[in-house]
Amino acid sequence: QVQLVESGGGLVQPGGSLRLSCEASGSIFSIPVMGWYRQAPGKQRELVATANIDDFTTYADFAKGRFTITRDKTKHTVYLQMNSLKPDDTAVYYCKIDYVDSMWYERDSWGQGTQVTVSA
Repeated sequence: QVQLVESGGGLVQPGGSLRLSCEASGSIFSIPVMGWYRQAPGKQRELVATANIDDFTTYADFAKGRFTITRDKTKHTVYLQMNSLKPDDTAVYYCKIDYVDSMWYERDSWGQGTQVTVSA
């Protein structure tokens, strides 16, 4: 069993910043990939950014230059620093991990989501 605990969402004004965090715990051997996705009302869930175990990162076009994903591998934690936020960034942000459990099975897991609202 794996648990993901997300935090850091909230209400912020346009141009502001937020930092999301997601800590994984449980029966984990390794986490090859940690990432963030988001889902706005009436829209499909979309990729925001991912970071692999070698710290290689990928970003959606809308996130490039404004968002930064980082990992603390000692704590199984991933962060998303979001700057220059826009109203279009309003969404529920989800953490997702692709991991190898203690029995060497490859699995994935999603967090419960954290609301980010960008509004004046």
